[in-house]
Amino acid sequence: MLLVVDVGNTNISFGVFEGTKLLHHVRSESARSRTADEYAVLVRQMLALRGVDPDLIDHAIIASVVPTLTDTMIELVRRAFRREPLVVGPGIKTGMAILYENPREVGADRIVNAVAAYEWAKGPVIVVDFGTATTFDCVTPKGEYLGGVITPGVHISAEALFSRAARLSRVEITLPPKVVGRNPVHSMQSGIVYGYAGLVDGLCKRLVAELGYACRIVATGGLARLIAPLTESIEEVDDNLTLTGLRLLYERNAQEPRASARAEGA
Repeated sequence: MLLVVDVGNTNISFGVFEGTKLLHHVRSESARSRTADEYAVLVRQMLALRGVDPDLIDHAIIASVVPTLTDTMIELVRRAFRREPLVVGPGIKTGMAILYENPREVGADRIVNAVAAYEWAKGPVIVVDFGTATTFDCVTPKGEYLGGVITPGVHISAEALFSRAARLSRVEITLPPKVVGRNPVHSMQSGIVYGYAGLVDGLCKRLVAELGYACRIVATGGLARLIAPLTESIEEVDDNLTLTGLRLLYERNAQEPRASARAEGA
């Protein structure tokens, strides 16, 4: 079995693959104050609740955009599963040329998503990831990572609205009854949800126009299933895109040394 670890700014996702099948997927908060021992106990307990024997974990791979948690995750894997993890970073075999001006500045999760999306699309693709930031990543017809767009995430934008507007209280981020809100709650929900759907469509249209070729568009991330159906651009939602990308990267490096390349980007 393969353990894949996706360390984001808000949550850490742990997936267990048997071959190409994702058997289990659990999450925890990205708590920077937790020690490797605390994470080791937490992850072993979460997997035990799903009937996973930690001794059956043969290999592990980590992608992290939180530098302070990268070493913690490496130690977690060593202590909880007695394995040396592969870490997505410079020197890892991705099978994808990185055309960013400085490849080291690309977040590991963006490369992982791009690899999985290109495997799915078999051609030019744009990945929309609704995470702490909402990112748009472009892959060329040749399977090259070109670059993309970073915007404030849905929750970040909503929090800014709630904290800066004295008379507006926090609301649940969900689909309102209509676009035209008849009360403050529905008005804010409309602005957040439909506003982001418009942002996605507008940016995807501009990206495709600038690229000069048609692209398939796939979405992932926490709010993808809420926002994607309201857009005209997104054709597929894959909740496990990042985990699948980690599996693909592990397979491409299966014969490579298990050295842990510590890095912020890919």
